[in-house]
Amino acid sequence: MRIAFVIYNRMTALDFIGVYDPLTRLRTMHLLPDVAWEICAFTPEVRDIAGLRFTPTRVGESLAAYDLVVVPGGFGTRELVEDAPFLAWLRTAAPCPLKASVCTGARLWGAAGFLQGKRATTHPDAFDELRPTGALVVKDERVVDAGDIVTARGVTAAIDLGLYLVERLAGQALRERIQRQMDYPHYPYGTPVVTVP
Repeated sequence: MRIAFVIYNRMTALDFIGVYDPLTRLRTMHLLPDVAWEICAFTPEVRDIAGLRFTPTRVGESLAAYDLVVVPGGFGTRELVEDAPFLAWLRTAAPCPLKASVCTGARLWGAAGFLQGKRATTHPDAFDELRPTGALVVKDERVVDAGDIVTARGVTAAIDLGLYLVERLAGQALRERIQRQMDYPHYPYGTPVVTVP
């Protein structure tokens, strides 16, 4: 299983790390040794909104060969939803069977054309900004599963998304092991998932 974690300037670091941590534990805890990942960006250096520097392992390469592509949110999405080259790069993920986002990362999937007619969520402050993408906005769920795309609400929902994706990809037993190792007592958070066939 190959995972691409997309990063970009002015992203929210926890959006990225919150989902990265549980998914990568599938390999680091020796649960699924065939899991591999890359940190993918459109630029050779990335800084989050507070200036924390991240170094991508892949720059500008196609996202087509991955099984899962994860996009975080952040203030940088405000410019990227209008950035034609970035969106063209994101569209290379079209063949991927599973795409996911945290927070306003959903706006990027929407701007790239992946949310038309699909149920999706984002940070509550960005619900209105998500609607023009054609998404059917879900306001009261932490994680929304629309089949080939899974979206999560605001920043801390990244952890819920990561654990949900672990369960979807590897089963409940492995999700529970990772959750215990993370000492994360909040999943499931209420009724976290809306599954859409």
